[in-house]
Amino acid sequence: MGILIKDILAVLPGGVSRKCTLYIDGERIHSVDREPENFRADRIIDGDRKLMIPGLVNAHAHAYMTPFRNWADDLDFNTWLFKKIMPMEDALSSEDAYWGSMLACMEMIKGGVTCFLDMHMFPGCSARAALDLGLRAVISRGLSGGAEDPEGGLRRLREALEEIREFSGAPSLSFMLAPHAPYTCDEAYLCFVAEKARELGVGINTHLSESLSEIEDIKKKYGCSPVELYDRCGLLGRNTVAAHCVHLSPEDMDLLARRGVSVAVNHASNLKLANGIAPVTELQKRGINLCLGTDSAASNNSLSVLRELALVTLLHKGTSGDPMAVTAAQGFDMATANGARALGLQGKAGEIRPGFLADLAIFDLNQPGITPLGDPVSALAYSGAGLSAHTIIINGRIILENGEFTSIDPQRVYFEVEKTCARLGIS
Repeated sequence: MGILIKDILAVLPGGVSRKCTLYIDGERIHSVDREPENFRADRIIDGDRKLMIPGLVNAHAHAYMTPFRNWADDLDFNTWLFKKIMPMEDALSSEDAYWGSMLACMEMIKGGVTCFLDMHMFPGCSARAALDLGLRAVISRGLSGGAEDPEGGLRRLREALEEIREFSGAPSLSFMLAPHAPYTCDEAYLCFVAEKARELGVGINTHLSESLSEIEDIKKKYGCSPVELYDRCGLLGRNTVAAHCVHLSPEDMDLLARRGVSVAVNHASNLKLANGIAPVTELQKRGINLCLGTDSAASNNSLSVLRELALVTLLHKGTSGDPMAVTAAQGFDMATANGARALGLQGKAGEIRPGFLADLAIFDLNQPGITPLGDPVSALAYSGAGLSAHTIIINGRIILENGEFTSIDPQRVYFEVEKTCARLGIS
């Protein structure tokens, strides 16, 4: 399918914002401002009063948890997780998880996201939801296990491998293995998962150094930090995405930098659960690839990457006293190119370039909260948190058009999620 996007203001590589005309041929961007020979436009999009950016990347999410939004709030982390969320997860069915994932995907698309990294508990559900909506995704079944639950650990890993086999032919899906956290996996199990990931040639998606209680428990059990534990288990590398990383020593940060780990910052979730603020400026100084995640709707309670962009560019100015601590341009890279790199899409997505995947978000500028526009990147960082996308293109397909989904009935999704909540008694 050929798509022509005419005279649109776009954020191009290097943070350059200017009007251009984009030619999409099939799943990729063919050219910018240069009409290809024999190009045929099946669709033409008028770019007047619109802004186009590379699709946002949500580098840490739990899509199935959307039914828990606005329910388990104002709690400390351990109470929230072990007393409220985990028991409710046990009450979910696979069908519940599918509809929750559908709702999450809808929310992300409306917010300009074209790709997300998911950690789930229900094989096939987030993969099916992403495929049904046309959203690009990196899927990982959350893994927990060890000497106290050997059968469960092996079962979860089998489910992860079966899911990879089942959906491996889908061009918009890829996979990682996801040891949940150092407090839900013992050392032997972590080593086992790391070895299996090397055999399969897939990356690692994990929670790491999220809370003070995690740091204390791991130090007491293993005599080292969670980062040091993961390193000796072989889990840290260039294809590892470590979510949160709130409580890090200088030695931990140096180790993450040496191993080339990407860190997914989840400020809203960490703030709400009173876990602290990730040391973004210190991680930046070490050259660590930083990207943005929302975590789940149960802990955020939003799946807006634009809100995470606002937080990462504002918080560190206030805490450091330096207005340049995290600039709008740096935050925008975290939300786009850095996220693509973390998810194994470096050189394929995250920028508007010829040959890159046509994963694009278009916003209507006829909105009071973003008028006057000024610098587009600054506008997205500091006044864009409430924006909804006008058009979303993923893999060269129009997924959202004039703010409406092209392939699903949203009312059915709302109905099914409300039915889940009613059954669980949390509506």
